[in-house]
Amino acid sequence: MGVALLTQVSRRYFRHAIPLAVLSLLLLYLCARSFRVVSGCRSWAQSCNPEGPPPVQVRRQSGPLEAPKWKEPPCEGPQGVLGRVMEPFRASLNPEGDVALSQYLAGWRALVRFLTPLGSIFAFATDEASAKVTALEARVHGPEAAHYSSLAAMAAWERRAGLLERPGVAPRDPARSSGSRTLLLLHRALRWSQLCLHRVAAATPGGPDAGVQCGDAYRTALAPHHPWLVRQAARLAFLAFPGRGRWLGLACPGAGETEARAALARAAATLEAVYNRTQGLLAERGLLGLA
Repeated sequence: MGVALLTQVSRRYFRHAIPLAVLSLLLLYLCARSFRVVSGCRSWAQSCNPEGPPPVQVRRQSGPLEAPKWKEPPCEGPQGVLGRVMEPFRASLNPEGDVALSQYLAGWRALVRFLTPLGSIFAFATDEASAKVTALEARVHGPEAAHYSSLAAMAAWERRAGLLERPGVAPRDPARSSGSRTLLLLHRALRWSQLCLHRVAAATPGGPDAGVQCGDAYRTALAPHHPWLVRQAARLAFLAFPGRGRWLGLACPGAGETEARAALARAAATLEAVYNRTQGLLAERGLLGLA
Protein backbone atom coordinates (compact mmCIF):
# COMPACT_ATOMS: atom_id res chain seq x y z
CA MET A 1 0.00 0.00 0.00
CA GLY A 2 2.87 2.33 0.83
CA VAL A 3 4.48 1.65 -2.52
CA ALA A 4 1.18 2.15 -4.34
CA LEU A 5 0.60 5.46 -2.53
CA LEU A 6 4.12 6.66 -3.43
CA THR A 7 3.53 5.73 -7.01
CA GLN A 8 0.30 7.74 -7.13
CA VAL A 9 1.98 10.76 -5.54
CA SER A 10 4.86 10.55 -8.01
CA ARG A 11 2.53 10.34 -10.98
CA ARG A 12 0.50 13.32 -9.68
CA TYR A 13 3.72 15.30 -9.09
CA PHE A 14 5.12 14.67 -12.58
CA ARG A 15 1.74 15.33 -14.15
CA HIS A 16 1.80 18.89 -12.73
CA ALA A 17 5.55 19.51 -12.74
CA ILE A 18 6.12 18.84 -16.43
CA PRO A 19 3.63 21.48 -17.67
CA LEU A 20 5.07 23.98 -15.17
CA ALA A 21 8.58 23.33 -16.41
CA VAL A 22 7.50 23.72 -20.01
CA LEU A 23 5.72 26.99 -19.15
CA SER A 24 8.81 28.28 -17.32
CA LEU A 25 11.06 27.48 -20.27
CA LEU A 26 8.64 29.21 -22.62
CA LEU A 27 8.57 32.36 -20.47
CA LEU A 28 12.34 32.32 -20.23
CA TYR A 29 12.61 32.07 -24.02
CA LEU A 30 10.16 34.94 -24.58
CA CYS A 31 11.96 37.18 -22.09
CA ALA A 32 15.30 36.49 -23.77
CA ARG A 33 13.84 37.25 -27.22
CA SER A 34 12.26 40.49 -25.95
CA PHE A 35 15.59 41.53 -24.52
CA ARG A 36 17.20 41.06 -27.93
CA VAL A 37 14.59 43.31 -29.57
CA VAL A 38 14.78 46.06 -26.95
CA SER A 39 18.56 46.10 -26.92
CA GLY A 40 18.80 46.29 -30.69
CA CYS A 41 19.72 42.65 -31.45
CA ARG A 42 18.36 40.59 -34.30
CA SER A 43 16.27 37.61 -33.21
CA TRP A 44 17.82 34.18 -33.69
CA ALA A 45 21.31 35.67 -33.84
CA GLN A 46 24.28 33.65 -32.56
CA SER A 47 25.66 36.63 -30.68
CA CYS A 48 24.06 39.87 -29.54
CA ASN A 49 25.70 42.99 -30.97
CA PRO A 50 23.30 45.94 -30.53
CA GLU A 51 22.87 48.07 -33.65
CA GLY A 52 22.56 51.29 -31.67
CA PRO A 53 23.69 52.68 -28.30
CA PRO A 54 21.97 51.40 -25.17
CA PRO A 55 18.92 53.35 -23.98
CA VAL A 56 20.92 55.10 -21.25
CA GLN A 57 23.37 56.45 -23.83
CA VAL A 58 20.53 57.61 -26.11
CA ARG A 59 19.01 59.63 -23.32
CA ARG A 60 22.37 61.14 -22.42
CA GLN A 61 23.18 62.10 -26.00
CA SER A 62 19.80 63.55 -26.97
CA GLY A 63 19.24 65.84 -23.98
CA PRO A 64 16.33 68.29 -23.79
CA LEU A 65 15.02 69.53 -27.15
CA GLU A 66 14.85 73.28 -27.63
CA ALA A 67 13.32 75.20 -30.53
CA PRO A 68 15.79 77.51 -32.27
CA LYS A 69 15.41 81.09 -31.10
CA TRP A 70 14.46 83.70 -33.71
CA LYS A 71 16.71 86.74 -33.59
CA GLU A 72 15.15 90.05 -34.57
CA PRO A 73 17.18 91.86 -37.25
CA PRO A 74 18.56 95.22 -36.05
CA CYS A 75 16.46 97.05 -38.64
CA GLU A 76 13.28 95.88 -36.84
CA GLY A 77 14.48 96.88 -33.38
CA PRO A 78 13.34 100.08 -31.62
CA GLN A 79 16.13 102.10 -33.25
CA GLY A 80 16.03 100.32 -36.62
CA VAL A 81 14.74 101.83 -39.85
CA LEU A 82 11.69 99.57 -40.07
CA GLY A 83 11.25 99.34 -36.31
CA ARG A 84 10.67 103.10 -36.12
CA VAL A 85 7.94 102.71 -38.75
CA MET A 86 6.21 99.62 -37.41
CA GLU A 87 6.16 100.39 -33.69
CA PRO A 88 3.89 103.50 -33.76
CA PHE A 89 1.63 101.99 -36.41
CA ARG A 90 1.21 98.86 -34.29
CA ALA A 91 0.51 101.02 -31.23
CA SER A 92 -2.20 102.88 -33.15
CA LEU A 93 -4.32 99.70 -33.23
CA ASN A 94 -5.88 100.02 -29.79
CA PRO A 95 -7.72 97.12 -28.10
CA GLU A 96 -11.11 98.79 -28.55
CA GLY A 97 -10.92 98.33 -32.32
CA ASP A 98 -10.21 102.01 -32.98
CA VAL A 99 -7.17 103.83 -34.41
CA ALA A 100 -5.26 106.17 -32.07
CA LEU A 101 -4.51 109.28 -34.12
CA SER A 102 -1.33 110.42 -32.35
CA GLN A 103 0.34 107.03 -32.92
CA TYR A 104 -0.99 106.82 -36.48
CA LEU A 105 0.56 110.19 -37.32
CA ALA A 106 3.85 109.24 -35.62
CA GLY A 107 3.92 106.17 -37.84
CA TRP A 108 3.39 108.34 -40.89
CA ARG A 109 6.27 110.62 -39.88
CA ALA A 110 8.57 107.60 -39.69
CA LEU A 111 7.27 106.24 -43.00
CA VAL A 112 8.00 109.56 -44.74
CA ARG A 113 11.57 109.50 -43.39
CA PHE A 114 11.98 105.99 -44.79
CA LEU A 115 10.54 106.78 -48.24
CA THR A 116 12.23 110.16 -48.83
CA PRO A 117 15.73 108.81 -49.69
CA LEU A 118 14.24 106.56 -52.38
CA GLY A 119 14.14 109.39 -54.90
CA SER A 120 12.00 111.93 -56.71
CA ILE A 121 9.08 109.56 -57.27
CA PHE A 122 8.28 109.90 -53.59
CA ALA A 123 8.77 113.66 -53.45
CA PHE A 124 5.19 114.59 -54.32
CA ALA A 125 3.81 111.74 -52.18
CA THR A 126 5.91 112.48 -49.11
CA ASP A 127 5.42 116.25 -49.41
CA GLU A 128 1.66 115.80 -49.60
CA ALA A 129 1.69 113.30 -46.76
CA SER A 130 3.78 115.58 -44.55
CA ALA A 131 1.38 118.48 -45.13
CA LYS A 132 -1.61 116.32 -44.22
CA VAL A 133 0.12 114.89 -41.14
CA THR A 134 0.90 118.43 -39.99
CA ALA A 135 -2.73 119.48 -40.51
CA LEU A 136 -4.03 116.55 -38.45
CA GLU A 137 -1.43 117.06 -35.73
CA ALA A 138 -2.70 120.62 -35.31
CA ARG A 139 -6.10 119.15 -34.41
CA VAL A 140 -4.73 116.33 -32.23
CA HIS A 141 -2.77 118.85 -30.14
CA GLY A 142 -5.09 121.83 -30.59
CA PRO A 143 -7.96 123.34 -28.54
CA GLU A 144 -10.33 120.50 -29.53
CA ALA A 145 -7.76 117.77 -28.80
CA ALA A 146 -10.27 115.82 -26.68
CA HIS A 147 -12.29 115.12 -29.84
CA TYR A 148 -9.26 113.99 -31.88
CA SER A 149 -7.89 111.16 -29.77
CA SER A 150 -8.99 108.49 -32.25
CA LEU A 151 -10.55 108.02 -35.65
CA ALA A 152 -13.97 107.14 -34.22
CA ALA A 153 -13.96 110.10 -31.81
CA MET A 154 -12.91 112.50 -34.59
CA ALA A 155 -15.57 111.29 -37.02
CA ALA A 156 -18.32 111.51 -34.40
CA TRP A 157 -17.30 115.02 -33.32
CA GLU A 158 -16.98 116.42 -36.84
CA ARG A 159 -20.35 114.99 -37.81
CA ARG A 160 -22.05 116.57 -34.78
CA ALA A 161 -20.28 119.89 -35.40
CA GLY A 162 -21.23 119.94 -39.09
CA LEU A 163 -17.58 119.93 -40.19
CA LEU A 164 -17.77 117.07 -42.68
CA GLU A 165 -17.75 117.87 -46.39
CA ARG A 166 -20.50 116.63 -48.65
CA PRO A 167 -19.41 113.42 -50.41
CA GLY A 168 -17.57 114.18 -53.65
CA VAL A 169 -17.39 117.95 -53.05
CA ALA A 170 -13.87 119.23 -52.43
CA PRO A 171 -13.46 122.22 -50.11
CA ARG A 172 -12.46 125.52 -51.71
CA ASP A 173 -9.51 125.79 -49.35
CA PRO A 174 -7.77 122.41 -48.88
CA ALA A 175 -6.14 123.75 -45.71
CA ARG A 176 -9.61 123.91 -44.16
CA SER A 177 -10.51 120.29 -44.90
CA SER A 178 -12.05 118.29 -42.11
CA GLY A 179 -9.83 115.97 -40.17
CA SER A 180 -11.80 113.00 -41.51
CA ARG A 181 -11.19 114.00 -45.13
CA THR A 182 -7.49 114.59 -44.46
CA LEU A 183 -7.21 111.17 -42.86
CA LEU A 184 -8.95 109.56 -45.85
CA LEU A 185 -6.29 110.98 -48.18
CA LEU A 186 -3.51 109.67 -45.94
CA HIS A 187 -5.30 106.35 -45.79
CA ARG A 188 -5.17 105.95 -49.58
CA ALA A 189 -1.49 106.85 -49.65
CA LEU A 190 -0.84 104.26 -46.95
CA ARG A 191 -2.39 101.61 -49.18
CA TRP A 192 0.02 102.50 -51.98
CA SER A 193 3.00 102.34 -49.61
CA GLN A 194 1.86 98.98 -48.23
CA LEU A 195 1.37 97.45 -51.68
CA CYS A 196 4.71 98.77 -52.86
CA LEU A 197 6.62 97.36 -49.87
CA HIS A 198 4.86 94.02 -50.13
CA ARG A 199 5.53 93.58 -53.84
CA VAL A 200 9.20 94.53 -53.53
CA ALA A 201 9.62 92.04 -50.67
CA ALA A 202 7.78 89.20 -52.43
CA ALA A 203 9.27 89.65 -55.90
CA THR A 204 10.78 86.59 -57.55
CA PRO A 205 14.17 86.64 -59.32
CA GLY A 206 13.74 87.59 -62.95
CA GLY A 207 10.29 89.08 -62.33
CA PRO A 208 9.19 92.70 -62.80
CA ASP A 209 11.49 95.28 -61.25
CA ALA A 210 10.52 97.48 -58.31
CA GLY A 211 9.48 100.39 -60.55
CA VAL A 212 6.95 98.27 -62.44
CA GLN A 213 5.56 96.75 -59.25
CA CYS A 214 5.19 100.03 -57.39
CA GLY A 215 3.75 101.63 -60.53
CA ASP A 216 1.07 98.94 -60.56
CA ALA A 217 0.44 99.63 -56.86
CA TYR A 218 0.05 103.34 -57.66
CA ARG A 219 -2.48 102.61 -60.39
CA THR A 220 -4.44 100.45 -57.96
CA ALA A 221 -4.46 102.70 -54.89
CA LEU A 222 -3.97 106.33 -55.96
CA ALA A 223 -4.33 106.86 -59.70
CA PRO A 224 -8.18 106.59 -59.66
CA HIS A 225 -8.22 109.64 -57.35
CA HIS A 226 -5.65 111.77 -59.23
CA PRO A 227 -6.16 114.06 -62.23
CA TRP A 228 -4.69 113.11 -65.61
CA LEU A 229 -1.69 115.42 -65.32
CA VAL A 230 -0.60 113.92 -61.97
CA ARG A 231 -1.01 110.38 -63.34
CA GLN A 232 1.25 111.18 -66.32
CA ALA A 233 3.90 112.73 -64.08
CA ALA A 234 3.83 109.65 -61.84
CA ARG A 235 4.15 107.34 -64.86
CA LEU A 236 7.32 109.11 -65.99
CA ALA A 237 8.75 109.20 -62.48
CA PHE A 238 8.41 105.42 -62.11
CA LEU A 239 10.83 105.00 -65.02
CA ALA A 240 13.61 106.25 -62.72
CA PHE A 241 12.43 104.22 -59.75
CA PRO A 242 15.19 102.75 -57.54
CA GLY A 243 15.91 99.05 -57.89
CA ARG A 244 15.05 96.34 -55.38
CA GLY A 245 18.59 96.31 -53.99
CA ARG A 246 18.30 99.98 -53.07
CA TRP A 247 15.02 99.30 -51.28
CA LEU A 248 16.41 96.39 -49.30
CA GLY A 249 19.60 98.25 -48.42
CA LEU A 250 17.66 101.19 -47.00
CA ALA A 251 15.11 99.02 -45.23
CA CYS A 252 17.57 96.69 -43.47
CA PRO A 253 21.15 98.02 -43.67
CA GLY A 254 23.83 95.37 -43.38
CA ALA A 255 21.42 92.43 -43.63
CA GLY A 256 21.44 89.71 -46.27
CA GLU A 257 18.85 89.75 -49.03
CA THR A 258 16.70 87.01 -47.51
CA GLU A 259 16.65 88.66 -44.09
CA ALA A 260 15.92 92.10 -45.55
CA ARG A 261 13.07 90.80 -47.71
CA ALA A 262 11.50 89.06 -44.71
CA ALA A 263 11.77 92.23 -42.61
CA LEU A 264 10.24 94.32 -45.39
CA ALA A 265 7.39 91.82 -45.73
CA ARG A 266 6.64 92.07 -42.00
CA ALA A 267 6.60 95.86 -42.24
CA ALA A 268 4.14 95.62 -45.14
CA ALA A 269 1.96 93.29 -43.07
CA THR A 270 1.86 95.88 -40.26
CA LEU A 271 0.78 98.60 -42.68
CA GLU A 272 -1.87 96.27 -44.09
CA ALA A 273 -3.31 95.66 -40.62
CA VAL A 274 -3.54 99.43 -40.02
CA TYR A 275 -5.06 100.00 -43.45
CA ASN A 276 -7.71 97.28 -42.95
CA ARG A 277 -8.70 98.64 -39.52
CA THR A 278 -8.96 102.19 -40.89
CA GLN A 279 -10.84 101.09 -43.99
CA GLY A 280 -13.44 99.33 -41.86
CA LEU A 281 -13.95 102.33 -39.57
CA LEU A 282 -14.29 104.77 -42.48
CA ALA A 283 -16.71 102.48 -44.31
CA GLU A 284 -18.91 102.00 -41.22
CA ARG A 285 -19.26 105.78 -40.91
CA GLY A 286 -19.87 106.45 -44.61
CA LEU A 287 -16.67 108.50 -44.97
CA LEU A 288 -15.00 106.79 -47.93
CA GLY A 289 -16.67 109.22 -50.36
CA LEU A 290 -15.41 112.42 -48.72
CA ALA A 291 -12.69 112.77 -51.37
